[in-house]
Amino acid sequence: MVRRRPTSLFRPLGGVDQRVLKRQSQLVTQLNRRGVLRGAVSLGALTMLTGCDISDDEQVRGALEAVSALNNKVQAALFDPNKLAPTYAVDQVLKPPRYNAYYPVDKVRPIDLTTWQLAVTGLVQDQRPWRPADFATMPQREDIIRHVCVEGWDYIGQWSGVPLRAFLEKVGADLTARYVGFKCFDGYTSSIDMAAALHPQTLLATHYAGEPLGDPFGAPVRLRTAIKLGYKNPKWITEILVSNTWRNGYWEDRGYNWFGGI
Repeated sequence: MVRRRPTSLFRPLGGVDQRVLKRQSQLVTQLNRRGVLRGAVSLGALTMLTGCDISDDEQVRGALEAVSALNNKVQAALFDPNKLAPTYAVDQVLKPPRYNAYYPVDKVRPIDLTTWQLAVTGLVQDQRPWRPADFATMPQREDIIRHVCVEGWDYIGQWSGVPLRAFLEKVGADLTARYVGFKCFDGYTSSIDMAAALHPQTLLATHYAGEPLGDPFGAPVRLRTAIKLGYKNPKWITEILVSNTWRNGYWEDRGYNWFGGI
């Protein structure tokens, strides 16, 4: 005998209007990719979760953003600052690395290295700007790690440069501050939590596969961390800001999860 599934008291009569979720598709996709709502994304579930009016786009978006904020807190609570991400062999490295940005590669504007400076601002003692040659005087580290894009692709990359921890210690940053933010030559912005900034596999990368970074890949300095999704690795960095004030970033303003952990 086939048993019929009982009808939920919380399910709207006549079914649900999926157009509301489609209009918030970017947030839904992001949350699903992070596994937060996997198997549970429905208007009925959101209604139970928040008591929101499913006909109101703003309330649905607010509910999704609340879940994303919860996701940030859960990821931060689960993060182990001493756990290293997997590393790989040299013969697995993709050369050149895969280009990715919010615009096509033919729109990349090369930075003039003779005038480029890195601004250091916020809760730091030494706010003198850095030039490319300054990075060569610092301790170096190389990591062969997997780049994971939120869009679903990945590759093995060989990155080297200055550990961000060493840089922050050098400029006298307040290591108890909560955030490290980044501004970039192309207008891109991002920020990460201090625990991630101090992780051993978080670099200010200046080289790829033993060669200086090329223009499409973030020259002269980009962030490369093994513990965050690709969009949390800003390129063409022009300013590093240490702060206790939370800031969104380019993709986070468009619905992507802020923590972005792997």
